[in-house]
Amino acid sequence: MADFLTMISEPRGDYRLLDSGGGRKWEAYGDVRVIRPEPQALWTSASENWSADAEFVPGADEDGGGRWEHRGGKASGEWTLGWEEVRFAAHCTPFRHLGYFPDMAPVWHWMRARIADKADPECLNMFGYTGVGTLTLSAAGARMVHVDASKKSVKAARENAALSGMEDRPVRWIVEDAAKFAAREVRRGRRYDGIILDPPKYGRGPGGEVWQLEEGLPGLIADCRALLDVDSRFCFLTVYAVRMSALAIGGLMQDHFGDLPGKVEFGELAVREEARGRLLPTAIFARWSRD
Repeated sequence: MADFLTMISEPRGDYRLLDSGGGRKWEAYGDVRVIRPEPQALWTSASENWSADAEFVPGADEDGGGRWEHRGGKASGEWTLGWEEVRFAAHCTPFRHLGYFPDMAPVWHWMRARIADKADPECLNMFGYTGVGTLTLSAAGARMVHVDASKKSVKAARENAALSGMEDRPVRWIVEDAAKFAAREVRRGRRYDGIILDPPKYGRGPGGEVWQLEEGLPGLIADCRALLDVDSRFCFLTVYAVRMSALAIGGLMQDHFGDLPGKVEFGELAVREEARGRLLPTAIFARWSRD
């Protein structure tokens, strides 16, 4: 495996990390400013004067809970954001995020580069959520299979496709438990050119299936390997909000993908803070690519 890598999301028009510290972060999603909890911001913030349209106040349970406090009308509904060709709706969700993950921007660039010279690539996005990753690959010419257990999330993803003017692109929108879908695709003998997966720590499928990350991830990665071959281009795994090492998921990926040409790499996603240029870590990742 390669050395530890950091994939950095830089400030851009529709997303900026303005400041961070004291267990919180101050962000701008377009012209809407929000404050959210951030346990990894252990340092002192550059400024104490944070003005925001909304702030998420966490509950007593460290694994969830809490509420948004709105300070005006800007953040009370939906507003449109974009990344290159893709447009998508942002809103303050009960889960403290805003309907997409801005730290994924360097991942989107990386995946698009992997398939740039591939004729008619087909990619799979499991735990696809609101579809921003699906649409970034679709805009680059990939045929996509988008899988999420939440009917509401898949509906939001299709609405984002319409918002982007991409409702006629070749995308299969599937509401299903991702692990069950992957296992069935293996039995069918299917293959893909690329796979992106962002599994939650815990979840339930539409049929009541229970997902536990530590228990389910090894089998899921094994199935992903079975869906790729020597002509495939990438597999990218992100893990949020769990006490797990990038070394651990890198080792898991190496165990299953080491027989393929190319390389396995691992590290952290991070966002660059505008106030001081400091890097705020957000998630760990492991990836395989043919180049």
